[in-house]
Amino acid sequence: MLHKLHLEHILFLDIETVPEQEDYDALSEEMQYLWANKTKYQRKEDFSPEEFYDRAGIWAEFGKIVCISVGYFTNKGETRSFRTTSFYGEEKQLLLDFKNVVETHFSKPHHLLCAHNGKELTKSY
Repeated sequence: MLHKLHLEHILFLDIETVPEQEDYDALSEEMQYLWANKTKYQRKEDFSPEEFYDRAGIWAEFGKIVCISVGYFTNKGETRSFRTTSFYGEEKQLLLDFKNVVETHFSKPHHLLCAHNGKELTKSY
């Protein structure tokens, strides 16, 4: 299968996330409760919800995206190049900018996305 792939049809990407709030104490009581319940299985007895909060960025409901970096190959004659760009700033805008790249340049059936840890499940700590 890999020998049939055209590198210029692949958009490589990495998404960087952080916890929605700077620290656990900044969460509302409701969000603290939800965080404690959501992470109970992974925390086990090793960590309190407060100690575990630095990992909140990997859960969509407790994190936010701060950067999306993409890279792709281009061919000009016999020369292959790899181009990169990063989207950062306010989450909504960076998502719209990323969406625009995908829709404009990588939305055909033969295009593929290749993400760093793109199929990663939440790790057990």
